[in-house]
Amino acid sequence: MVEPDWALLRAFLAVAECGSLSRAAQQIGSSQPTLSRHMARLEAQVGSALFERTRRGLRLTPDGQALRGPAQRMQEQARAWALQAAGRSVSLAGTVRLTASEMVSAFLLPAVLHGLRRAHPEIQVELVASNTVENLLERDADIALRMLRPAQTGLVARKLAELPIGLFARRDYVALRGLPTRASIARHDWVGFDRSDQMLRGFRAAGFDVTREFFAFRCDNQIVAWQAVLAGLGIGVGLVQVAACSPELMRVLPEVALPSLPMWITAHRELRGTPRLKVVFDALANALAAP
Repeated sequence: MVEPDWALLRAFLAVAECGSLSRAAQQIGSSQPTLSRHMARLEAQVGSALFERTRRGLRLTPDGQALRGPAQRMQEQARAWALQAAGRSVSLAGTVRLTASEMVSAFLLPAVLHGLRRAHPEIQVELVASNTVENLLERDADIALRMLRPAQTGLVARKLAELPIGLFARRDYVALRGLPTRASIARHDWVGFDRSDQMLRGFRAAGFDVTREFFAFRCDNQIVAWQAVLAGLGIGVGLVQVAACSPELMRVLPEVALPSLPMWITAHRELRGTPRLKVVFDALANALAAP
C-alpha cells in the first residue's frame, strides 16, 4: 500500500458526504471526470470498491465506511496544520478574508475599510457579502460579522452592538400617499422579500397577519430592496444607522416595536493571534462597537 494521497482522500470525503460526483465536484472546486479518476485510482490502491451506486446516488461500501473515519481524522489534522501555519505569520502583509451581510457590507463597512486601508496599505481585504453563514472552521472566511452569536466551538466572538431597525419611506411618497398608521397599512405599498419568509415572520410578530402578496415589490437581495425604498417604490424595513445617511427618507410607524439586530464579530481562536488578523479584527470591533 502506497502512502495515502491527501488529494485523493479529500475527494473521497467529498463524495462520501455529497453522495454524488457532481455535487462533490462543486463542493471542492473540481470536475466530475477528475473526481471519477481519483476514485478509480483510490480504489485501485485499496484493492476494493469504496462506493456502490443506488437510485439515490453513491453510497459507501463496508470498506469505504471503514476508511471514512481515518480519512476524517487526516482532514482534521490538515486543518489544524493550516491554522498553525497561518498563525505563525508575523508579517502584516497578506490577505484577510472577511464576510458580512449584504447590508453591512454595502453601507457600514466601506468607511471602516477605507480607514483600515489608509492605516495599513500592506493588508489586502477580500469581502464576501452574503447573508449565509460562512464556516470559519473550514476557512471560508477569517473574520465574520453576523447578526447572531456563533454556536461553533473553537471561535472567539465579541458582541459589538445592537443595531436598531425601523420602517422608512421617502418623504415625497408620504406627501403623496399620506402618513401610514396601523389601521391603514394595507392601503400602502410595501417593499419585502421574495422567497425568504423573514419579513412575513417579522410582521406577524408585530401583530400584522400578512401574506407574500402584501408586498408590492419583492426581492431577496436586501441591497436591491433597500434601493427600491430609496426610489419611492414603497415602505420598507432598514437599519436606522443606514437610513440616517439618506435625508430623503423619513421614519414611519415608530410605534411598531421592531427588534434590534445584534452584531457579533467572530474569528477562529488560533488565527486571532495572527498580527494582520488582529489588526483587522480590532479595527472592525473599534469602529462598529456601540459608543
